[in-house]
Amino acid sequence: MLLLIPYPVINPILVNIGPLPIRWYALAYIVGIISGWAYVRHLVGKDSLWGRVPHPSQASIDDLVVYVAFGIILGGRLGYVLFYNLPVYLAHPLEIFAVWKGGMSFHGGLIGAMLGIILFARRVGVPILAVMDATAASVPIGLALGRLANFIKPELWGRHTDVPWAMIFPGSDGQPRHPSQLYEAGLEGVVLFFILMLAIRLGALKRPGLATGIFALGYGMARIICEFFREPDPQLGFLFGGATMGMLLSVPLILAGLVLIFYAARGRSA
Repeated sequence: MLLLIPYPVINPILVNIGPLPIRWYALAYIVGIISGWAYVRHLVGKDSLWGRVPHPSQASIDDLVVYVAFGIILGGRLGYVLFYNLPVYLAHPLEIFAVWKGGMSFHGGLIGAMLGIILFARRVGVPILAVMDATAASVPIGLALGRLANFIKPELWGRHTDVPWAMIFPGSDGQPRHPSQLYEAGLEGVVLFFILMLAIRLGALKRPGLATGIFALGYGMARIICEFFREPDPQLGFLFGGATMGMLLSVPLILAGLVLIFYAARGRSA
């Protein structure tokens, strides 16, 4: 080991407002949702990006953010309970509501957000894929912020390593580990955001389903790559063949992404 980067210890509580602690974890969700709302409003306000594809109005996005926010929070929590720690929550059901202790599943949040999008699209009378495309373009913003919050907490740290940028995380076994939260913030967040932004500039929103497919494929691949550096959840460990739960849940996303990309490519550009 030539170098070892000290872990920058940051108080997980940003500020206390009376008896109410404001945590970085909660702030990441709030800022991610607000930033996503602003970005989606920007996209739907540029008719040139959509061609003849019907899409939501800017005013309606104020309602969309409510549907999506509830879907993310409820789906994310229930997904974590069902996919990652069901026996514990069956034994202590009241802990399901203790979201401030952490424990959210991206895949569960994604399912919840999709249900919210479907309800919204039906209510305002616009194509579901158009709403999904606009929303998918904004998701990497929240992903990047969420992974940074995981790093600050700290949780979801990486596997043992001797790379020069390894860190020793508080609460771990005291051994150098990959800062895998930062890998995920970079790949699932920053890189995927710019890929989608480029695709949109090249006309992706004129082909319904294309942006959603790119997001699903890109996230699934990025998550599987990062799982090779991330320590599996201790209550699950490695599954068969060294796979992790994160890998298995990402495979359907990759397949769905490929299907959507193929469907969009066969359609006529608007």
